[in-house]
Parts: sequence; C-alpha cells; structure tokens
Amino acid sequence: MNTTLQVVSGAATIAAETAGSGMPVVFLHANVCDRRMWHAPLQAGGSNYQAIAYDRRGFGQTRTKAEDHSAVADLLAVIDATAGSVPVILAGCSQGANIALNAALMHPARVRGLMLISPTVNGAPAPVYPPEIQEMMAHQQQAESGRDLARLNEIKARLFLDGPLAPEGRVSGQTRRLFLEMNAIALAAAPSGTNRDDGQPFDQLGNIDVPASVIWGELDFPHIQQRAQTVARLLPNAQAHALRDVAHLPGLEQPGEVTELLNQLVKRCT
Repeated sequence: MNTTLQVVSGAATIAAETAGSGMPVVFLHANVCDRRMWHAPLQAGGSNYQAIAYDRRGFGQTRTKAEDHSAVADLLAVIDATAGSVPVILAGCSQGANIALNAALMHPARVRGLMLISPTVNGAPAPVYPPEIQEMMAHQQQAESGRDLARLNEIKARLFLDGPLAPEGRVSGQTRRLFLEMNAIALAAAPSGTNRDDGQPFDQLGNIDVPASVIWGELDFPHIQQRAQTVARLLPNAQAHALRDVAHLPGLEQPGEVTELLNQLVKRCT
C-alpha cells in the first residue's frame, strides 16, 4: 500500500508518496513528467527497498509560490520526512539525475548509490544536433514562442517519448496518454522561481565513488547517449546499461528492465 504525504520546504508543499520497506530509494522525475513516471518501481518495492517519489516544484501535485530555492534542499526535506537520517539511493531521470549528482556532491554522507537515467549534467559539453533534429528543435522553439502548449506537448512527446529519430507515435496507448497528461501540467505551471543550485557536477564526477548504474535508451538523442556513456566512464564505480527500443524515459516505457537494474544496484549497495 502506498502512503502519500505533503512535505513543506520553503514556500513549497511537496507531494510525495512511499511504498515498500527496506533500503530507501528516492526517485527524481524528468522535466517532462512527474512522480507518476515511477509507478512501476513504486509498486515493485515490496521488501527489497522503500520507494520514495515526489513531484518537484512546477510539476504534478506540488504547490508553491515563486521564490528562489534549492532543488537539493527540497530533496533533503523529502528524505528527512521519509527515510530520516538513513543514507539513500537516488534514482534520477534527465534533470532528476542532475539533482541527484548535485546532492551526492553536496551531501555525500546522505547518498549510498545512484541510478542515473538519460542524465542531464551541468557542465557537460553543449549538444550538437544533426540536421533532422535541428528542424524538430526549431518547431519546438516556434511552439514555445507562440505559447502553443498543446502543440508543444505533442512535440515533446515526439522528441522524448518516441525518440527524435524514431517514427512519430512509436509509443501509444496509456503510456502516451500519461506522458501528455504529466507534461501538460508542467507546461502550464506558473514559474516557481530560480533554483539556486549552481554546481557543475560534470567536472567532479571522479569524486563520486558510490555504486552507480547509468542507463540510456538507444532511441534517445545522440548527444544524450554520448553523455551517458561519458558519465558511466568518469564515475569510478559505475555500470553502464544501454537499453534497446526505448528513448529518453526507460522508467516509463520499460519499467520492468529498470526495476531489475535497480534491484541489482540495491544489492551492490547492501
């Protein structure tokens, strides 16, 4: 049974939920989703791990007034309210992975392992897009400039769910509906303020020696795949996993494989 709770951090009331028992694992969602992207790992926790997921500011059910804030401080508030002082595994996708890396550098005693999926990493080289992806990014910029949120949502699904070089509509059914619902909330959210965390974890990856699992989809942006491979190489205690037939969101599209890799990581951290 899942337990829902609200965690206060500054002006934010953070919506969180927990399930299972054992080693605590905190899930950090991508910028195009909310905590619902982790539905399957939450249900699979059982006695293997205590699953903890939450909506960041501007996503899902979390509510906040605009203010300067720290995404890492919000994360620690959730950890304090759920796992207490016990070190946790952080499982982050995309920007969630960037927050996890910042937390590991800023508070190493609080982190015992990392699962980094399609990681965004501050300080990494800027992306270089092939011509066919450049055209798609131009369409995204046009939709953003015109505040055409419905069109922008469809473009985001094309890029991050299907994969930029995969056929449009590759992922359909309930998975696509959930993506569009989650991302629509994020696109329509009022500004939540500036994140004060300004670390550059890419330059400090060699200092993070906890067990890590770095995962990417072979249908994701080419530069994200390359970045993930580099992160796996630079982290001293990382294992690399390339997943076939999935793009930017393996936890949403291939939850069984991601859950199995998480169970392997939990064993390495025991």
